[in-house]
Amino acid sequence: MTQTPVRYSPDVEDVKPDEGETIAKLNETFDTILKKTAEDYDHAVRSVHAKAHGFLEGTLTVRDGLPAELAQGLFATPGEHKVVMRFSTNAGDILPDTISLPRGLAVKIMDVEGERLPGADGRTQDFVMVNGPVFQNKTADQFLSNLKLLAGTTDKLEGTKETMSKVLRGVNTVLSAVGIESPKVQTLGGAPSSDPLGETYFSVTPFRYGDFIAKFAVFPVSKDLTDQTDTTIDATNRPDALRDVIRSETQVLDMEWELRVQLCRDLDKQPIEDPTTEWKQDDAPFQTVATIRAAKQDSFTEDKFQQINEEMRFSIWTGLAAHQPLGNINRARNGTYRHSADFRARVNGCPYHEPSAAQA
Repeated sequence: MTQTPVRYSPDVEDVKPDEGETIAKLNETFDTILKKTAEDYDHAVRSVHAKAHGFLEGTLTVRDGLPAELAQGLFATPGEHKVVMRFSTNAGDILPDTISLPRGLAVKIMDVEGERLPGADGRTQDFVMVNGPVFQNKTADQFLSNLKLLAGTTDKLEGTKETMSKVLRGVNTVLSAVGIESPKVQTLGGAPSSDPLGETYFSVTPFRYGDFIAKFAVFPVSKDLTDQTDTTIDATNRPDALRDVIRSETQVLDMEWELRVQLCRDLDKQPIEDPTTEWKQDDAPFQTVATIRAAKQDSFTEDKFQQINEEMRFSIWTGLAAHQPLGNINRARNGTYRHSADFRARVNGCPYHEPSAAQA
């Protein structure tokens, strides 16, 4: 029998006294990436998820008649919201797609009513996700060590990176065949080169869910999208293969996803401070709270690139207090996300803003 969900209280978090020091070091390391790439491209890009593969505009519909434990925060009120979606790869370099890394999906939901998180501008709710259920590091200081490794490879020997990626993909295939997933291998270039439109994307870290606690995920559900799941893309001699594939597919496919939540039901099995531990669906099943639909469209127009890639920032700390990010990793992502966005805005002379449905 499924346990009742754990109620949120501030006590579920374990805030360490040295977190501010770690965040300062994270910002220093992000600056290394940001400055190198800005010099290379003569344009500032994101310190992570720099390369965008496509942008979609769509509608998120919050389901009517949700049970009380699911009708929380944004999802307490049925209705429609305009959304934008940005598909990306996690590196701070804009790399050729032969270097296969984890893929990301950022979702911005417009015109959301309710008490805002501290410093959260506008009336939007952001979700930032990756195509795997766990984070590669347990704590922000471990993430800092990994980020320093990535920063050390920024702007270095793309040919070597491609060779390393091919080797790591082979290692990851062997590990997966025996039931082992290695986020470390995937982060360093061993992720499968699969079609981003067929992927399931996970928040990885937990969030407040009104009275409760949850993780989020976006699942492809229309047949056109699920047909792309596990489809491997050959990026040989095609540096922007993912962009090209997404652009061709979004103009002909029927695109529908479900936004699902996974309520925490046991703090031992679903820990708050350890995003390397997967919340098993047998213990905490995902449940659908909303549907995202996108009409057929060109996913890489100049207007979309400017409005979504250049003039928007995506942050888990942009949104409602009812969906406060939880845990050490999430706390570290607050100031660092804004630090990166401020760098881009300053160097490019292009301020970011939070859009509304009428403006987007």
